[in-house]
Order: sequence, then structure tokens, then C-alpha cells
Amino acid sequence: MKIAATYENGRIFQHFGRTEQFKVYEVSDGRVASSRVVDTNGSGHGALAGLLQGLGVDTLICGGIGGGAQQALAAAGIRLYGGVSGEADAAVEALLAGRLAFDSAVQCSHHSHGHGEGHACGSEGCGHSCGQH
Repeated sequence: MKIAATYENGRIFQHFGRTEQFKVYEVSDGRVASSRVVDTNGSGHGALAGLLQGLGVDTLICGGIGGGAQQALAAAGIRLYGGVSGEADAAVEALLAGRLAFDSAVQCSHHSHGHGEGHACGSEGCGHSCGQH
């Protein structure tokens, strides 16, 4: 199993399409065997699913993510755990323990009413316009 998390300064980055790094975890016997940080090298939105697929990733943990990116991940056979925040390493450990809190309906779905409380792009310094998908 290979798990990737959108990554910035040790935390889950809150906008999949703008992440500059993923932390990729190699899992063996239900434990993290190794991990490394991978730069996206400017890849954005649509290209990120292909990047992850090329790395052999089968599971993604992220904050906010749009519908198009979700479809690309599904087409690549990558399981999505969205709406996650906090420390990346802790999120992976929680996933492996079967106790990761995630939002199965996560999506940047607030295009028509602007950023406000309760939007689905993640709560930690979102600061972006989801209308730019």
C-alpha cells in the first residue's frame, strides 16, 4: 500500500489542485515502512492524479478537492480520504488504525456563494478561490 498526503510544513495542505508537495508513505504489514516528500514540479489539478498514479499511490489523504480531481483520482484507481486537516503523519497513522476522520462528500462546492464559514475546502488558511478549478 502507498499512501500520499497533500503536504506543507508537516500538515495536510488544504487545496489538492495547488499542492506543491506530497508526502508519500510506503506501508507494509499495516505500518509505515518509509516515507518521502515529493515535489509536484508545478503540476496542477488534472496532472496530479497522473503524478500520483505514476508513483504507485493507491490512497490519497487531502483537505479540499474539486469534483474534476475526484473523478481523475477515481479513474486512476486512487482511494480518496478528503476533508482532512492536521498533521500528515498523524492522519496516516489514524488511517492505518481505522480511525481517520474524513468527509466522504468533500468538494469545493461553494462556487456560487463565495467563501464563508463551513465551506468544504478545509478550514486551515484556505485563502484561495475555488472558482479557479
